[in-house]
Amino acid sequence: MNKSGRRTFIKRAGVAFAAFTIVPRHVLGGKGYTPPSEQLTKGIIGVGSMGRGHFNYEGTRLLAVCDVDKKHLEEAVALAGGKVDAYHDFRELLARTDIDIVHIATPPHWHGIMAKMAAEAGKDIWCEKPMTRTIGEGIKVVEAVKKHGRMFRLNTWFRFKDNFYGMGTTVKPLKKIVDSGVLGWPLKVTVSGITGFDWKFYWSGLHNLKPEPVPPELDYDFWLGPAPWKPYNPERVHSKFRGYWDYDGGGLGDMGQHYLDPVQYLLGKDNTSPVYVEIDAPQQHWDAVGSWRRITYTYADGCKIVLDGENRDKDAAYIEGPYGKIFKGLKSDIPNLQKLIDSLPDPEPQITTFTESVLTRKKFSLNEENGHRSCTIVNLGVIALRLGRNLKYDPVKQRFVDDEGANRMINQPMREPWTI
Repeated sequence: MNKSGRRTFIKRAGVAFAAFTIVPRHVLGGKGYTPPSEQLTKGIIGVGSMGRGHFNYEGTRLLAVCDVDKKHLEEAVALAGGKVDAYHDFRELLARTDIDIVHIATPPHWHGIMAKMAAEAGKDIWCEKPMTRTIGEGIKVVEAVKKHGRMFRLNTWFRFKDNFYGMGTTVKPLKKIVDSGVLGWPLKVTVSGITGFDWKFYWSGLHNLKPEPVPPELDYDFWLGPAPWKPYNPERVHSKFRGYWDYDGGGLGDMGQHYLDPVQYLLGKDNTSPVYVEIDAPQQHWDAVGSWRRITYTYADGCKIVLDGENRDKDAAYIEGPYGKIFKGLKSDIPNLQKLIDSLPDPEPQITTFTESVLTRKKFSLNEENGHRSCTIVNLGVIALRLGRNLKYDPVKQRFVDDEGANRMINQPMREPWTI
């Protein structure tokens, strides 16, 4: 029986015999035990840091790792007890028919290509943030995942669990308040150090990098992949890559989707994007990411998201509407707020365990579609920042309005032979 047939049988048998189960499985195999025959298998592409943190997650068994740095690969194999296969070329890992899930933990300039190829190879996909480095890559990933019937998870989770950074609360009570309408409409959300968030401007890159010899363990040409060729410097790779436009978008690229995906969810904007982006920032370097003062996004209905890079608004509420404000730590000018929250219905249930999504073929809470939309918020800001001007955007056509320079940045050139 093949793996798909086996799982169908397991699910049907579980329904048929549930009433006759006498000894729970956790008694036979220990708490949380899942027999190897029922485990999903996975491979991880990129094991420098983030990838190594995901060797074990619910109901999965790691079969393979991949990296273009030999040291990273050797360390990952050792960490896995030598019980995994190691690959230099991710395409060899994708070609394996015994791998269910591919976890993409590379720098963002690889995310789009690898996610699309993983979908084409019949894999379900767990991808690190930001989902893609460009809006065009995100569109292609959404199309590929849909075409090939795959499940997709983006690895930011604050819309459905854990305290939301310095806000001092989970997103759930905020969602209940917004959905109740008690704040009125439209709403303004401010994301800054005042409201509990750090934009990590230390990810700004250095100018005028000097060429250095490539370390023998690193295949630098393969690491660059679709990115423009530039001489090697250790500032460009591994833990430093976020400071360069070719690979990421600084603190906005690093933290943007963590911070902004829950805002999109709170505002009910999972199927759309802002129509206007305003930028206040110094002129950016052509290669190295710099800081910014303020980015303001406006939706068609008047809702706004303000990214306050200078912490300028000292009394800013996190969420502000015509009838009330919510501050960090669920402080508010609304009387008896906690009693109100307790009286409100919970948000719609979501699938928050990726293995459940894979086995049931039902979309994960943060999937390729809403993940692309929250990544688009990040990429709209990046484009406005790089161009140094305000932008109008059509969220249906996913194109900029009357700005061909901005539209050229939706699909950016890739170095041969790579394409999406």
